[in-house]
Amino acid sequence: MQRRDFLALGGLGIGGLVLPSVFGRAIAADELVTTIDVATKKRLADAALQAATGSGASYCDVRIGRYLRQFVMTREDKVQNVVNTESTGVGVRVIANGAWGFAATNTLTDDGVAEAARQATAIARANAKIQTEPVRLAPAPSLGEVSWRTPIRKNSMDVPVKDKVDLLLGVNAAALGAGASFVNSMMFLVNEQKYFASTDGSYIDQDVHRIWVPMTVTAIDKTSGKFRTRAGLSSPMGMGYEYLDGDASQKYVSPNGVVNYGTSYDMREDAIAAAKQAQEKLRAPSVKPGRYDLVLDPSNLWLTIHENVGHPLELDRVLGYEANYAGTSFATLDKRGNLQYGSDIVTLFADKTQPGSLGAVAYDDEGVPTKRWDLVRDGTLVDYQTIRDQAHIVGKTESDGCCYADSWSSVQFQRMANVSLAAGRTPLTVAEMIRDVEDGIYIVGDGSFSIDQQRYNAQFGGQLYYEIRNGEITGMVEDVAYQIRTPEFWGACAAICDERDYRLGGSFFDGKGQPSQVSAVSHGSATTRFNGINIINTARSLG
Repeated sequence: MQRRDFLALGGLGIGGLVLPSVFGRAIAADELVTTIDVATKKRLADAALQAATGSGASYCDVRIGRYLRQFVMTREDKVQNVVNTESTGVGVRVIANGAWGFAATNTLTDDGVAEAARQATAIARANAKIQTEPVRLAPAPSLGEVSWRTPIRKNSMDVPVKDKVDLLLGVNAAALGAGASFVNSMMFLVNEQKYFASTDGSYIDQDVHRIWVPMTVTAIDKTSGKFRTRAGLSSPMGMGYEYLDGDASQKYVSPNGVVNYGTSYDMREDAIAAAKQAQEKLRAPSVKPGRYDLVLDPSNLWLTIHENVGHPLELDRVLGYEANYAGTSFATLDKRGNLQYGSDIVTLFADKTQPGSLGAVAYDDEGVPTKRWDLVRDGTLVDYQTIRDQAHIVGKTESDGCCYADSWSSVQFQRMANVSLAAGRTPLTVAEMIRDVEDGIYIVGDGSFSIDQQRYNAQFGGQLYYEIRNGEITGMVEDVAYQIRTPEFWGACAAICDERDYRLGGSFFDGKGQPSQVSAVSHGSATTRFNGINIINTARSLG
């Protein structure tokens, strides 16, 4: 039985107990800083483990989750919404008679979790009747009692709402003062308090924090009615509120003065720049289609990595498990060790331990310690992203530690790790890279995109586009998108800046699975050059 069938059948167990809303119940802001006692979580986990094994399960894992979110949304001088939500419950996954079963409950009592465990076991037995091969789990270590916390300096949930509103409204005022016609800014904060226990002998308590502060600035030419926007250049991060009041020197200034940000973000500075650049976009000429050398800032390249490396190298997609929903992959198993995925300077790696990344945890949702491993090494496809019940398919003896569920009520399954392009091995700055480009386009920020179901043919836009002539940036252009085929694109990779320019981008909402789940994931790179890439003009009219 494929994972999709298990999700559909296992979902009956969820529905029999509880169907929570997407984000949970609304709560007061002061509840965002509370926790559940670890001893209480261990007692509940043990009740579920004992009930599962007592009813015939050969394996059981229990996830006790408390998922906290805060959303602060503003537009110009108005607060549009402030939302605080909490969702707490227990998910129990078992193997019985060689098949998976899953059930969940928000009844946080010994009897409540024990009933969920027994129901998961009953579902597993029912699934076993239609399953042709038993589940094969790669070993996981017996860790005992361990814990991990995102290394934050300032809990975002502890910061008063008034301070957050004042920051966003101040950002909006700065953008309007710099010439913006409209501006909206938001703050999304997440705290996942996750407790995992299993019959392997692990009890893992993790406290995960993330922050994202997107904004969109719009400038309008009132004479023509034409308008242009520029989104914020911040990255969502696995950090606390220190991201917004940290070291202002943690920023990257391109040769033409565009500022990008690393482990701290000056939102007001970016808003002012966005207003000015949106106005400049109104005056910028439309790009002339053709082949150009592309210089891609990490704020743009992260999305391309996500779509044409991260997704096609998820093993469940390669195996066809996602074919009905999100597609498959051109990078089939026969290509491992044989496919020239890129030029020999391209090494793409997965890493759920990267500090500041959205996917950073010490242990995944199967209790496996996280790690770094290569997917493409020196241009050649060498590996995929794999979890415990897939490892044997590709000859691995252990999981890669990339299993995740977005809620206690969702079953965990294979999700994308942080996938990144390794920085260049020889010293190279962005200015030095641009000096070697005769006819090119420099792109900053991510934009709209499209990609086929096998992650082979794609098209990507951006936020800011600058023409390069004879080693110099000559000015802004507009209406740019680059068209690529994945191996040809990475094969055209001609230069990568060194570690000094390495930065993370990412997404809070990477969707996958049926029923659908979202996960947060980062992708790092330094500024990178690709030679001879096809540029199209996206304007409705070239006139």
